[in-house]
Amino acid sequence: MFKEDRGRMLESYVTPLLMTYVNKYIKNLKPSDLQLSLWGGDVVLSKLELKLDVLEQELKLPFTFLSGHIHELRIHVPWTKLGSEAVVVTINTMECILKLKDGVQDDHESGSSSTSRSASESSKTLSKPRRLQQAAPSDPDLPPGYVQSLIRRVINNVNIVVNNLILKYVEDDIVLSVNITCAESYTVHEFWDRAFMDITAPDLVLRKVINFSDCTVCLDKRNASGKIQFYQDPLLYKCSFRTRLHFTYQNINSKIPAVIKIQTMVESLKLSITDQQLPMFIRIMELVLSLYYGEIGGGGKDGEGEEGSGDREVITTPGLEGDPEAQAMAGQYPSPEMYMQGEEGDQGWVSWAWSFVPAIVGAEDEEGEEGFYPQGEEGGRSSPQQNPPKDPVVSIGFYCTKASVTFKLTEMQVESSYYSPQKMKSREGLCLEQEGITMEVLMMGEPFFDCQIGIVGVRALCLKGIMGVRDFEENLNRREEDAVFFSCGESLSSKGMTYLTNSLFDYRSPENNGVRAEFILDATNHKETYTEISGMQRFGAFYMDYLYTVETSSTKVCVGQQDFTMAVGPKEEPVPPVQETSVKRLVVGPLDLRLNSSAVHRLLKMLACAMDHEYQPYCQPQPDPVEEPRPPATQEEVSVLEEFIPTRLTCLTLQKVTVTLSMAEFNLLHTLMPVIMGQKSSPARLRVSVPVFQAVRPLPALRIQVDSVNVEHSVPMFAPELISTVSSLSQPSDNLLHHCYTHCYLKVFGFQAGLTCLDSTGSFLPLSPLIPSFSTALYGKLLQMPRCWTKRSSVLITECIFELPHFAVQATRPQILLLQAMLQSWTHSLGDGSYPGVNEALLSHVYTAPGVKSPSPPPPPPPTLEASVQNVELKFCSRATVNCAGGTVGAVKVCARTPGSPEGVKEKLVPLLQGPSDTKELHQSRWLNELRKPESLLAPDLLTFSVQIPRRGDDGHNSSGRFPHLYSYNI
Repeated sequence: MFKEDRGRMLESYVTPLLMTYVNKYIKNLKPSDLQLSLWGGDVVLSKLELKLDVLEQELKLPFTFLSGHIHELRIHVPWTKLGSEAVVVTINTMECILKLKDGVQDDHESGSSSTSRSASESSKTLSKPRRLQQAAPSDPDLPPGYVQSLIRRVINNVNIVVNNLILKYVEDDIVLSVNITCAESYTVHEFWDRAFMDITAPDLVLRKVINFSDCTVCLDKRNASGKIQFYQDPLLYKCSFRTRLHFTYQNINSKIPAVIKIQTMVESLKLSITDQQLPMFIRIMELVLSLYYGEIGGGGKDGEGEEGSGDREVITTPGLEGDPEAQAMAGQYPSPEMYMQGEEGDQGWVSWAWSFVPAIVGAEDEEGEEGFYPQGEEGGRSSPQQNPPKDPVVSIGFYCTKASVTFKLTEMQVESSYYSPQKMKSREGLCLEQEGITMEVLMMGEPFFDCQIGIVGVRALCLKGIMGVRDFEENLNRREEDAVFFSCGESLSSKGMTYLTNSLFDYRSPENNGVRAEFILDATNHKETYTEISGMQRFGAFYMDYLYTVETSSTKVCVGQQDFTMAVGPKEEPVPPVQETSVKRLVVGPLDLRLNSSAVHRLLKMLACAMDHEYQPYCQPQPDPVEEPRPPATQEEVSVLEEFIPTRLTCLTLQKVTVTLSMAEFNLLHTLMPVIMGQKSSPARLRVSVPVFQAVRPLPALRIQVDSVNVEHSVPMFAPELISTVSSLSQPSDNLLHHCYTHCYLKVFGFQAGLTCLDSTGSFLPLSPLIPSFSTALYGKLLQMPRCWTKRSSVLITECIFELPHFAVQATRPQILLLQAMLQSWTHSLGDGSYPGVNEALLSHVYTAPGVKSPSPPPPPPPTLEASVQNVELKFCSRATVNCAGGTVGAVKVCARTPGSPEGVKEKLVPLLQGPSDTKELHQSRWLNELRKPESLLAPDLLTFSVQIPRRGDDGHNSSGRFPHLYSYNI
């Protein structure tokens, strides 16, 4: 009897706790339905309807739920073993259908019925599960510490199993469905095996695992009646992955974890996209990006715009409004302070997911709120405003060992019988394979956000056939190396498991060895640790590091959208200066791109399929806002801007780039280019009879090699506010004007080009140089919001500077003829796409295969035409009233060179054009046969020129009266 009374007393604590989560999302559920009897066994509820309005309000996404139901909900509570066995919640067959909201649905949402409001209000009253146990009756036989400890163990060890989860999204003619056979979440021990665990000192760690089995993603097209006539191949078929969650708490009384790690691992990810699915897939990606940047649904634009009247306040206010990426990822991150206070803030889907993070329930909660906030020095309870909680460190990771994306072409399969249903058959054409994929996000509230993406190895290869050309069928017995047209990075076999470094799936990580992990959360140490070199050592093919930080001189750290709104509005205390930085660094490792007929036709076919749609963009580009006249900025505002102006910097580095363009083995571009240029494709145009494919060897090719390419792009983070302030100044400084532009730097090192040839063994012959190695640089800047500078005609709108220290081109007559034949093979099609052929004698004059003896006597080498320029500097600038261009050319040389021979024939040089040159010995015959140089490095440039052309203003008047046409040159 005593045991049964204690069980019923436990029931009075646990039942409201379960009701909190279940009744919040399920319609018409009575508390009596969940009166779990001690000896009654499992509770089984069937045919349940979800509260769609509650889900929409909780998720805060621009989607509306068309339907949502659960076939069966089963709850198993081991009353006699609550301290050692887990409560199991099983959902069998859950299906939800949603679509993008429109204007009618938004109005419907804002004017919901009283039933919806009452459901929402009831859900709010049930949104604090960690306080429900206070309402339960007290029992002298159950001490508060025991109840708290028991409930804590129950919450931390709840197992959730979802069998047959179905999610569908519909838009226009798109039907996207996700089906997960089984998803299970449970608690594990330090070796990540299932166990019944509790949070105890000194570790204060909780680990969980979520396993997803057989995930299938389908993307189909429906007709006007809403039915799917032909089912496409699944995008993803029966993929399984696992997620590990690691929560570290500061102390036993912590309400939220101090460190949260959520990381997902996929062993094999195989995606398949058909030509009909490609436009729909791109449409879904555009939707994701629009949601990510807050362009639709208002997810990322809250708090922007209206408070932009005070420039200094916006520029120096802590928040993520300056950077869309950081705002989208971290700007909607719920404030721990708001979470601890239990406020129903408008936080979105992240807040909804945050509510399921386990929290330690201290024994002090039984007595009231003493354990909720830290005690003051005199024993009083301090308020949250006096001691704001520290933001937790959140680490999110995704890891994939091997992934592939296969592009397929579909065609209708003809059946023998007339009455047989039509079937669609797909044929593989192209495959993109990646190894060692890593995506890691590290953030701590608003002050710090970092995202790193890396790939160990990437390659792309041709499969089967394309447009009737069966160039890689199995019966051709072609080598796999011939099918690969793009490769970058290394393989996992040579690189190892570096992509898993310090993850929860790395046995060497601190969490898997009982040690607390340390995180770098400041910009200086981060940039010193995570350099481009270290990133390429860990990965090899691709590395990206996006860092966003907010630094302030004040000790107060503002978090959440509410703090930002308060800062930009009326305030009594001045806002401390805040420095926001946003830096993206992208590095691409050594890559080899081979553009042959098979690769070019497949890539252009994908492009043509991607453009074959009539979808409208989600958002239209907005014109520059028209700023109203405002008083000039104060000296204090100007000094703040002079000290620091936030910018967004992007750096891209390409290492060891090799691009090879082969002669066209077949050419069917006349059927693809009209579609790419916007014309409608006709089936008759695409039906072309092509001959049987035969690999051509030797195959001439043009190869381009680049040692390194560096690109830097910078733009002001708060362009409207900054330019509005600077344009109002009478004499802005050079520093302020510099930050009002978008700047772009391009540097190319070691660029060279030459001819090569693919022989019968699949190897390329040594390069015959056409363009020797050279380096160059290009700089450009563009004024932001030029409409704000109409009264300042002297301000530059556009400026470009080009520098070329040295550039040379050399070629023989056979090389020029071969280049012409290669160009015509791509621009002129023979109709059926067959190979035009090339003269073997021409190839023999251009290439000399290694190990092949030359005829005796050898033919004389053809003369080489050489042209070179030195010290080229060009500059172009544009103002509101005039366009100007100028430049200098240091030296020019054009000559014909006949190489010498071992038989004693000397090299001959015939100059055709050279300058500047010393003509003192022009009357002597040797002057024509010698290589001349300028007298000194200080010699004058060969050519100096400048051009000035007036522009026509917006009012239609020409400014030639003040700025006449001007042409000037000096040789």
